Amino acid sequence: MGWQELLHTDEVVTLPWTGGRSLRSATRTWFLAGTLPQEHGWYRFNSLKGATATTQRKTDPSVSQLTQEVRGYLVGDRLVTDDSRVYLNPSNIVKCSERVHLIEEGLDRFARIVAGRIYAEGPLIYKEPDMPLMGEDRVLQAYLDRCPSIDHIKHVPPALDAAFRMETYRRAQSEARRAELERIRAEEEEKRQKEARKKELFESAGDGAGRRNLARQDFDAAAKAALEVGQAEFLDSKTLRRNERAVKFRLDGRRFECTCDDNLQIVSAGICLTEDGISGDTWLTLESLPSVIREAIRTDRLVIYRHV
Repeated sequence: MGWQELLHTDEVVTLPWTGGRSLRSATRTWFLAGTLPQEHGWYRFNSLKGATATTQRKTDPSVSQLTQEVRGYLVGDRLVTDDSRVYLNPSNIVKCSERVHLIEEGLDRFARIVAGRIYAEGPLIYKEPDMPLMGEDRVLQAYLDRCPSIDHIKHVPPALDAAFRMETYRRAQSEARRAELERIRAEEEEKRQKEARKKELFESAGDGAGRRNLARQDFDAAAKAALEVGQAEFLDSKTLRRNERAVKFRLDGRRFECTCDDNLQIVSAGICLTEDGISGDTWLTLESLPSVIREAIRTDRLVIYRHV
C-alpha cells in the first residue's frame, strides 16, 4: 500500500463537539461535513479524505485527551478558578470566569471540578469532580440561609468566596427580575380588567344608569354619551372642585358651558333658567340640558351668562 492510499484510509476519532463545523484535536483540524449533531457532547467522528470528517455517533467522554487542566468552583456553567480573588465584582461574572462545556448533570452548588482543553485555545471541557478543599458545606448553608457574606466562616478559599459572591448576586438579580415581571404582569392584568370594565360600561351607556356608572370610570366618555342624547357635541371638560366638572359642548352651531357633578346632574347650566324666581339648574341633567336650551332659543328667552 502506497502513501497515497494511506492518506485516503478512514479513521475514527473521539472528540467533544461544542458547535460549528470546525473540529479540532490536539494536532489536526477537520471540516465537519453532513448533518451536525443535535446537541453538544462527545462524539465519534469518521475522518475522511484530507481534512473532512462526518459524525458517527455519540459516545462516552474521552477525558484523557484534555490538557491544561484548571480547577475551581462552578457558578452555573461558569468556572471560578482557584486564582480568583475575593475583590472581584460579582456583576462581572463573565469577565471573572470562563464557560465550561459538557458539564455533568446533577452537580451540587459550589461543586469543585476539573476542566481542560483539547487544544491550547480551545474551550474548557468538563473532566471530573475535584476533591473539596475546606468549608464548602458551610458556605452552601450560608447561601441557603441568605447570609450577606461568609466573613464569619474561617479558612474559606478565595475562589469559594468569589463563587459565593457570584451566586448571591445572581440570585438577587433573578429575584429582582422575577419581582419586576410580576409587577408588570399585575399592572397589565389591572389594565386589562379596567379596559374590560370600561368596555362593559360603554356598552351599557345607552341608559342613564349606565352613563352614571361610566362617569365614575371615564367622565368624558359618559358626558359625551349624555350630550348625544340631546344631539349635542361634547368638546371638553375640566375638574373645578371635588365631584364637580365644567363641560363644554356644541349645540346647533353654538358653544356652551355648564357645570355638573359626577352623576351628570347640572349644578350650573351656564344660561338663565330662572322663572318666577325658581332656578331650574338643579333639576336638569346633562342629557336634558340641550333640549332646554333649544326651547329657550325657540321662545327667544335664552340668556347666556357663561361665555365660551
